[in-house]
Amino acid sequence: MLTESSQQKKVKGINFIVNEGNEKQAVIIDLKKHRDLWEDFYDTLLTKNREKEPRETLEQVRRRILGK
Repeated sequence: MLTESSQQKKVKGINFIVNEGNEKQAVIIDLKKHRDLWEDFYDTLLTKNREKEPRETLEQVRRRILGK
């Protein structure tokens, strides 16, 4: 069973969900208070997920878009 942690240091707008062993399993972020933090975190995850995708040079993109 997961419960909200009351033993962690409190940061307003950040709450951890812990299991029976008091191990963090999830986090609840108040987006009204920490929207910028969430956006940075999410952007970082997207970047990590895409780091193995093939890359194109600027010149390749120009040729593809402009047809030259």
